[in-house]
Order: sequence, then structure tokens, then C-alpha cells
Amino acid sequence: MNGNNYFASIFSRVEVAAADVFEAVTETFVGSASTLRDETVHHPVELPRDLAAHAEAQTEWWYYTGHIETALGRRLGFELVFFKRRTDLDKFAVVPLRLLGNPFYFAHFALTDHRGQKFAYDHRKSANGITDEPASASESHYHVRLGDWSVREAAGSHILRATLTDGTVFEATLTPSKPVVLNGTDGVSFKDHGEASRYFAYTRMAVEGDLTRNGRTDHFTGSAWMDREFGTWQPTENQKGWDWFSIQFDNNTELMCYHLRNSLGETSPYSSGTFVDAEGNATKLTNDDFTITPLEYWKSPRTDATYPIRWRIAVPSLGIEVTVEPVLKDQELDTRGTTMIVYWEGACNVNGTAGESSVSGRAYVEMVGYDRSHDQPNLAYFLIGPAGSRLRELFG
Repeated sequence: MNGNNYFASIFSRVEVAAADVFEAVTETFVGSASTLRDETVHHPVELPRDLAAHAEAQTEWWYYTGHIETALGRRLGFELVFFKRRTDLDKFAVVPLRLLGNPFYFAHFALTDHRGQKFAYDHRKSANGITDEPASASESHYHVRLGDWSVREAAGSHILRATLTDGTVFEATLTPSKPVVLNGTDGVSFKDHGEASRYFAYTRMAVEGDLTRNGRTDHFTGSAWMDREFGTWQPTENQKGWDWFSIQFDNNTELMCYHLRNSLGETSPYSSGTFVDAEGNATKLTNDDFTITPLEYWKSPRTDATYPIRWRIAVPSLGIEVTVEPVLKDQELDTRGTTMIVYWEGACNVNGTAGESSVSGRAYVEMVGYDRSHDQPNLAYFLIGPAGSRLRELFG
């Protein structure tokens, strides 16, 4: 055995011993880890129960994006998402994350100003520790909160509230205009062989609400999209990143499609989509049914990540060919202090053809995996780093 191998062997044994010590300490103080998998992991979606949280789901989120116009004529895009993460299976090096909190809650909120070409966001986390804001996700009815941010259901509508640290308050009521759409098969959406989430969406919701700042309230109306996903699935080589599109066309139809990517940037055959017609009927799309072609790229001046920034999307069987272009190129969120990733998510405009007719619309696009800093997460930054924000004046 040469010197390098000898020391590698020593360090490996030390790491295993340290891992055993941390696991023993964790079991003593917080108990054993759950597998977070049972016979229900691939069961069909059941509503309204599955709007609420699940005790044994490792990961779940409630995701809203939308396009609004205020009474003063300001056009805005918004993103509000709540995450809940069971940490039984998570480790930072040899430290079981459940020793620090289980579950963790995260939330992101962003606004995009079309006319002002401005983008602002905040994000936060909680494990209900001494210094954390209180967080909860009910398992009996739909009500999720993190501090003074919240989402809940009342009389069939979804009630949202979020704030920015500059004092902006966003309050909105979202009411489904179409039936819920179950993605995949009965809401079971496979991301790779044997690995699936439960996934459903409200693809068109009427929005009404208020933006308040400095004592001034601006009423708004618009349209939104809600994605709900939950379950326990193992990340694989085919899930190193994704490009996800939610499009609301002006002919009252919607298109969701996404490409899952491997570490070489190749598209996974498990990529898929759903088209919803004007009456609310859903058509499932496989990876072979659509194409997403990047037409232009943008490099972030802060993270140096390079993202596709304009796309051509085609669904030949439906006669759809459109171009998707962002309202603002710089809609990147650095959430390493909460969900530990950097990603791009932003409001976009859509133009093209559907059959023999011209069509336009609005979209939200999410791109994950172009920045790889999450491959080497920093425990200290996650624990004590700022939740972070990027604030710009949104009200002139």
C-alpha cells in the first residue's frame, strides 16, 4: 500500500467512525430516521386531501406563479412557493440533518415589474428553532405558513400572503377557473425508473388582490398557475437539472412541459408535459411529443451561470409552435441560504401559432441546475448565512 492509499484508508475509517458517532447522538436525541417510503408512495392523487401536507413525504411544495395588472396600470409577474422537507435521509457530510431540524420549511417570493424592468425577491427558512419564525403545514386541511407568509384554502379559493423586506405586502385570492389537472398517470409522475412524485396543477386561476407599501394600496387582477408536488423519490443521473414551462395562451388553453437533464445536459426520456384545452380536457405529452429549443443565452453577472434565455417550443401533433421570451433577462434567485440552490425563474411572453391561428400568451419558466454550487453545499452558510434577498424599488 503506497502512502496516498494508506492515508486515504485511515481517513475513510475515521469518517465512518465519525458518521457512526453522529448517528448515535442523533438517534439518542431525536430518534431513528424513517425510510419515508411505504405502500402509498405511488398511489394516485386523492383530492381534496392531497392539497394538505403529508407526514411521510420527504419533499413537498405548493407553487404559485402568475401575471397581474394593477389598477394603476402596472404589469407584474409573481412567484410564491412553500416547501416542506423531511430530513430523515439527509446529511451534511457525516452530520444527519435531522439533528438540526425535522422538518425544515422554506419559502420564496418574487415580483417582476414589466415596465420598470425590475426584479425583487425574498426567501426564508424555519425548523421551528429558537431563532426561527414559526412554520407549519396542516395535514388535515390546506394551510401552510412560514412567519407572516401563508397560503390556505377557503371556500374553494386559495388565499396567499407574502412580504418583501422593503415593506411591500402581497395579498391575493386565487380561484380555479378550470378543473384540477393530474399530471402523469392519475397524478403519479415518474422522473426516472421507479422514482415518482405525485403531481397535479390548477392551470388557470383568476386572481384578485392588493399590493401595499408605504401606506399605499394598489388593487390588482390577473391569472395564475398552481403546481402541487409531493413524495419521496431518489435523485438520479437523469435529474441533474430541468427546464420547466407553464404557458397560458390567450385562447384559454394551457401548456405545461419540461425537460429533465442529466450531467451532460442531455434530455431524459422521462421528460413530459400536459396540454389543457379550453374546456379543461387534458392531453398527456411524452418527451417525443414536443421540442424545446434554446435560441439565445444569458450569463449571470453574479454567479457566472449561463442560462438559455429564449426558446422555441413546438408540439407538432397540436399544431403549436411558439417563441417564449422573458420580460426581463435577469430573474435569477440565489437561495443558497435556504433551499441551497441558485435557479432562474421568471415571467415571460409567448407568441406564435396554434393550428392555423396566431396565438400569444404569458408564461413562467423555471431553470435549475445551470449553477452547480449545490453540489458542494456549505453547512455554516446554510445554518447562519442570511436568508437573503434582492430588493429593488418596485413602486415609483
